[in-house]
Amino acid sequence: MTEQTARHDRAAVWSLVHAERAALADDLAGLTVDRWSTASLCTGLTVREVLAHLTAAASLTPTRWMLGVVRCRWDFDRQVLMRLREQLGDTPEDTLARFRRVVTSTTKPPLPVLAMLGEQVVHGEDIRRPLGLDHPYPIETVTRVAEYFAGSDLTVPAKGRIRGLRLAATDGPFTTGSGPLVSGATLALTMAMTGRRAYCTDLTGDGVPLLLSRCAAA
Repeated sequence: MTEQTARHDRAAVWSLVHAERAALADDLAGLTVDRWSTASLCTGLTVREVLAHLTAAASLTPTRWMLGVVRCRWDFDRQVLMRLREQLGDTPEDTLARFRRVVTSTTKPPLPVLAMLGEQVVHGEDIRRPLGLDHPYPIETVTRVAEYFAGSDLTVPAKGRIRGLRLAATDGPFTTGSGPLVSGATLALTMAMTGRRAYCTDLTGDGVPLLLSRCAAA
């Protein structure tokens, strides 16, 4: 891949990130105050706190990220909590307003742009599913995210979680691996490979019990 092609691809992925941020902000615009405290699919975090985490991720340069890691003595979970609290604001309206301000941001920690897209899709579902909100993801978006997680353990141990299994999407071109079959919508496969047990009920195949057993709390 030439440098020019790589730049174009990064720009294309950023456009997908921005579209998903805007869609999530719109989905949450009419949320009543009490629903902001709903438990998300991220253990121990409310939907409001997960949104603040997404804002933090879109606000951290590599330098600020590293300074935070050092400050938290290389405790990455502590760093996440510290940064999301910085973006929480005083009210849910503040939290949402802060997120809206970073919808078109291209600031990121030292992660690939595809990881940012993955974070947005997965954490978007961590928020939406408990709230009963449906979002029609473009198949291009979820396919790129599924392909990224299938080949990486960088942000979550997704690659290791699906080792020895064959995943095949029923709504798009995504397929990976070999072994007992796990099939379903690309989004459900993505969420299951990132450890979200709730989505295993949306999947079929002989490999589902093994995948479910590997889905520790996200």
